[in-house]
Amino acid sequence: MKKTYIIRHCEAEGQPPESKLTNNGLKQALDLSEFFSEMKIDRILSSPYKRAIDTIEPLAKQLNIEIELNRKLTERILSTENLPDWLEKLRATFDDMELKFEGGESSQAATERIVEVAEEIFNGEKENTIIVTHGNLMSLLLKYYKNDFGFDDWKSLSNPDVFLLRNENNEVTFERVWE
Repeated sequence: MKKTYIIRHCEAEGQPPESKLTNNGLKQALDLSEFFSEMKIDRILSSPYKRAIDTIEPLAKQLNIEIELNRKLTERILSTENLPDWLEKLRATFDDMELKFEGGESSQAATERIVEVAEEIFNGEKENTIIVTHGNLMSLLLKYYKNDFGFDDWKSLSNPDVFLLRNENNEVTFERVWE
């Protein structure tokens, strides 16, 4: 059975694409590498954001697997405007998937791109794949497969976080595997 692990990046210094991992985030990346050390991994896909790449680089080096960068895994932009009430606006996008703010991307559009990546993996040759992405995009993928995964579930994610997705007979289930 194919296994797809979706990882939220480790603790980072900020939100811009070039944001680095914190010192704690660098330690978390090593912890992730240890977590996966006994598992067979065939492929690693990552958001091109620095914090995502740095999250998985220790494991990729350990396994001698090239990190495939995929722009579809970048974090969703809620808005290009400064939204003082961004948290409430984000909550609203979990209820209204078409809701879109100035310069931002709707939950529906973001979901479509992350699902496209997941479906390509499910239909591909590799057995065990890792996807490294961002919290909001990860949540939208999980919501796609289980509609009641919502805003509060997003809030409860950790940095890093890891879920295992299984696709059996075109039915996708998932479980959190990170403590």
